[in-house]
Amino acid sequence: MPNVRLPRILAIDYGRKRIGLALSDELGLTAQPLSTLIHSNRRDDLRRLREICRKHEVGRIVVGHPLHMTGEAGEMAEEAKRFAARLEKDLRLEVVLVDERLTSWEAEQLMAAANSKSRRKSKHIDDVAAAVLLRDYLNQARGETLDSSANEE
Repeated sequence: MPNVRLPRILAIDYGRKRIGLALSDELGLTAQPLSTLIHSNRRDDLRRLREICRKHEVGRIVVGHPLHMTGEAGEMAEEAKRFAARLEKDLRLEVVLVDERLTSWEAEQLMAAANSKSRRKSKHIDDVAAAVLLRDYLNQARGETLDSSANEE
């Protein structure tokens, strides 16, 4: 049986200062933190993201949509939406906005648990937040696939 390689998915936790990145595995099953880019300017950020997408054979990008707990879109949600639209236009890849409520909180909890023995904190949790976002996205996508195939039988 040949190995099935799916285009990878890049998740982005967008921020004004830092951009957290996570990447799916080749089977689209797991999410791993990749890196945190320090925001420089739009052109350089897009260039670096384009290089990452080429290097890792990315076929889709998931951008966190930071909605308020009420579900309303604030200033950062609108900024993330504009960023996602720029990515889609400039990189010519499918870009999906995904609700990211509580992903940063969960990333902080994961980092605190991982660092409790060493007593040192990571400076940036943005890539971990992107991995949480991607994990949730992959789980939801698998659930929808399973649900739809069960309905077809």
